[in-house]
Amino acid sequence: MHIEKNVCESIIGTLLNIPGKTKDGVKSRLDLLEMGLRPDLAPRFGLKRTYLPPACYTLSRKEKKIVLQTLADLKVPEGYCSNFRNLVSMEELKLNGLKSHDYHALMQQLLPVAIRSVLPKHVRYAITRLCFFFNALCAKVVDVSRLNDIQQDIVVTLCLLEKYFPPSIFDIMLHLIVHLVREVRLCGPVYMRWMYPFERYMKVFKGYCYIAEEALEFCTEYLSGINAIGIPSSVKDEWKCGKPLLGGRAITIHDYKLVEQAHHYVLQNTTIVQPFIDEHMKYLKTKHPRQSKRVKWLEDEHNLLKRNLSGLHKDQDNKFLRTGYIIHGCRYHIKNRDEARVNQNSGVSIVASTMQIASSKDKNPMLGDMCFYGIITEIWDLDYNMFNICNGVKVDELGFTLVDLSKIGHKSILSFWQRKPNKFFM
Repeated sequence: MHIEKNVCESIIGTLLNIPGKTKDGVKSRLDLLEMGLRPDLAPRFGLKRTYLPPACYTLSRKEKKIVLQTLADLKVPEGYCSNFRNLVSMEELKLNGLKSHDYHALMQQLLPVAIRSVLPKHVRYAITRLCFFFNALCAKVVDVSRLNDIQQDIVVTLCLLEKYFPPSIFDIMLHLIVHLVREVRLCGPVYMRWMYPFERYMKVFKGYCYIAEEALEFCTEYLSGINAIGIPSSVKDEWKCGKPLLGGRAITIHDYKLVEQAHHYVLQNTTIVQPFIDEHMKYLKTKHPRQSKRVKWLEDEHNLLKRNLSGLHKDQDNKFLRTGYIIHGCRYHIKNRDEARVNQNSGVSIVASTMQIASSKDKNPMLGDMCFYGIITEIWDLDYNMFNICNGVKVDELGFTLVDLSKIGHKSILSFWQRKPNKFFM
C-alpha cells in the first residue's frame, strides 16, 4: 500500500514538476551528465538562472492544465474515492492534500485516463504499464498461473521507466516493486493485508479520550444483551432489498408493448421461474436431438416460452417514476439527477447472453456473453430500469473500454435489478 503511494507520489510530482516532490532537478541532470547519458538534457548555467532542457516526461503548462482539469471534471460513483475537485489547484498547477487512498485510486484507474492526451506515446505506455501492474496485483482474485507473466512484465516496465525518467526516481520504493509478486505468492491477495481499513478506523480511535473509552467499555458490558449501536438493521435490510430515494411521480404508461416487455424481464430474471426455463431447454434438446447442436434454432424455440411468461403478470397501468434507488448496497441515479452532482451513479454495465456474429458476412451466429453499457434514463418502481445499450463499444490497445453512447444498439432493452448490474464512470 505504501509502496504504491510513494511511487505514485514520485511520478505525479515529476510529471507536474511540484517543488519538493519532483525527482527532476539540477543534481539529477548533473548525474546524467557524469554517467555520459542523454547529454542533450544537461543543465545550462546562466548568470542569473539555470535552464533545464525539457525531457520526454516534461509537461508544458497547457498539458498540466489538461491533466488537472481532467481529474477535476471526473465523475465517479459515490464512495469510489475523494472529490478530486477539492484536491486540484489550477492556480499552482498541482495536487494538494492527497491521502493514501487518493494515490491508490490515481494509480489504479485515474492516472492512465488523465494522461491519455499528453506525453509521448512511449512514455505514456510505460506509466500505463506500471498502473496496470498495480491493478492486477491488487485484484480480489489472483490467478497464480499468471504471476510469472506479471513478474516478467514489471521487470520490462521498470526497464522502460529507466530509459525515460531520471535516475533519481529509482529510490528504494521503486526497487521494492520487483518483490511484490513474490510477496503475493507467499502471503496471498494484497487486499487482505493492506492497511486501508485500519487507517480509516484510526480516525475513530483518535476521537476517543481515556474517559470516553472507559464509558464505552462500561456501557458495552452493561448493555451486552442489546443490539450494538450502529446502522439499524432496518436500514441494512433496505439496502439489500432496495429502497427508493426521495422524489418521484406517478405516471400512466399507454404503450402496452413496453409494459409487456417490462413484466417479461421481471419474470425472466425471477429465481422461482428460472428452474422452469432450464427444464424447457432440456426438453427441447431431448425431443429434438437432431436440432440440439443448432444454437440459433434452440434459442428461437426457447424464446417462445420466455415470451409466454409475460402473460403471467397482473396488468398495472399506473407506475411510479423514481429519480434514484439504493439496492444491493449501491446507489443508482437517473442521468438528469447526476448532471448537477459531483458523483456519477447513472452509468451501468451488465453481462448478458446473446447471439453474436464475427462480422456482417457471418451467417453462423453463436451464443455467448457480451457486456452491454448504458446510461439510466428512467427508474420504474418495479425493480427494473430502462437504459440505452450501444453498439459503439471497442477496446483500445491499452485495454480501455471505449463506449460511444451515440450509437444505440438496443434502445428498448430493460434491465431487472435482481441481476445486479455493474457501475462504470466516464
